[in-house]
Amino acid sequence: MNFKFIGASVSLALLAATPAAAQSTTITIWSWNVAASALKSTLEGFNKKYPDIKVDVQDLGNSQVYDKSLAACAAGGEGLPDIVTVENFEAEVFWNRFPDCFTDATKLGYTPEKQALFPDFKRTELEVDGVAYSVPWDSGPVAMFYRRDFYEKAGVDPATIKTWDDFIAAGKKVMQANPGTVMTQADFNGDSEWFRMIANEQGCGYFSTDGQSITINQPACVATLEKLKQMKDAGIITAAIWDEKIQSNTSGKVATQMYGGWFEGTVRSGSPDLAGKWGVYTMPSLTADGPHAANLGGSSLAISSASQHKEAAWKFIDYALLTNEGQVTMLKSFGLVPSLLTADKDPFVKEPQPYWGGQAVWSDILATLPKIVPSRGTAFQSDAEGIYRVTQTKYLAGGFPDAKAALDDAAKQIETATGVPIAE
Repeated sequence: MNFKFIGASVSLALLAATPAAAQSTTITIWSWNVAASALKSTLEGFNKKYPDIKVDVQDLGNSQVYDKSLAACAAGGEGLPDIVTVENFEAEVFWNRFPDCFTDATKLGYTPEKQALFPDFKRTELEVDGVAYSVPWDSGPVAMFYRRDFYEKAGVDPATIKTWDDFIAAGKKVMQANPGTVMTQADFNGDSEWFRMIANEQGCGYFSTDGQSITINQPACVATLEKLKQMKDAGIITAAIWDEKIQSNTSGKVATQMYGGWFEGTVRSGSPDLAGKWGVYTMPSLTADGPHAANLGGSSLAISSASQHKEAAWKFIDYALLTNEGQVTMLKSFGLVPSLLTADKDPFVKEPQPYWGGQAVWSDILATLPKIVPSRGTAFQSDAEGIYRVTQTKYLAGGFPDAKAALDDAAKQIETATGVPIAE
C-alpha cells in the first residue's frame, strides 16, 4: 500500500473542503435613513454569530426603495437585493400586484411560534392566506411627548388627562401659563396623522380589518373627526409641517407632540439641550375607560424571491428582528421601537432614561403594544389617503355641515376610485 499517496489524497481532500467551509456570503439590504443606520448597528452582534455572512446595508432613501422595489418586481424581481425594507402601510401594494416577488418566510424558519412573538396589528398587512411575505420590524406605538416644565407651570398633571376633553382643558391651562406656546401641532393639510392615530385607537380606519369594505364613515371615525375639529376650534392645536414641529420643540413653542414611539429619537437628538424637560404619557381616549393605544408607522423586512442567498438572509432577519439582542440594539442606538413582544423584558427597556427626566419611557411605550388594534392599509391606501386629506381640509374649514357628511362624501369617493364597497 502506498501510504504517501494516501496521505496526499487526504491532504487534497482537506484543502478542497476548507475553502468551501470558510467561503463568505454577502447579502444586500435596501433601506433608508435611520432605519439603515439601525440595521448597521446590529452587524457586530450578528457577525459574532455568523462571521461568514457579510451584510451590505444600502441607504437609498425612503421613496427610492419603494419606487425601485416596485419597478424591480414589475420586471420579475430583476435587480432586487436579498432583503427589502417595506413599510407596513405600503406592504399590500406589493403583495397584491406582485405576489411572487417575495419569499414566504414560513418556508425559511418563520414558524408559528415565532410569528406569535409579534402583535396582530403588525402581522395583519404582512401575511395573506398563510403566506408571510415579510417579517415585522419596528413599530410606532403612539405616545404623548410633553414638556414637563410647561405642564408643571400650569399645574397640570398628565396622569389626570384620561380623555380628549381632558386634553383640551389641560391645553387651555398650559397655554395660559406659558404665553407664546401652543398645546400641540398637527399637519392638517399635508397629512392625516392625527385622524389615523385617534381612529386607530377607536378601532376604525379607512378600510375594515379584512380589507373588504370601506369603513371611514363608521361612527368611531366620525367621532374622531368631530373631536379633532373641537381641538382645533378650541385653539389648542395648530397646523404645522414636520420641520416646523421640530423647530417648535427646540424653541419651546409647543408643549406636546403626539407621535409613534420612534419620535423619542427625534426629540432627543433634535433638542439635546432640553434633557430632563421632556416626558411621556399615554394617549387620551374619547372616554376615560376607552382604549388608550394606537400605532403610527413601522416597517418590515422581506426576502426577495430572486435572492440567491435566502438562507443567509433569513439568518440575518432571525437575529435582527427575532432576538431581544438585535431589537434592543436598534432601540438603544436609534430609538427604533421593537415589535417583538419579548423585548419589553430586556433590562434596558426598564431603565430610567436621563434625557426623559429619569422616566423609563420605553417600558411605558412598549406596554401599549399588545393593546393596539390592527388597521389595514390595503392595496388602496394611497387612494384613500389622498381623498381623506382633501376632505379633512374642507371639513376643518367649515366646508361640510358635520363630520358624518364629510366622511360619507369621502367614503363615496374612495368607493368610486377603488371599487371597494362601503360597509353597511
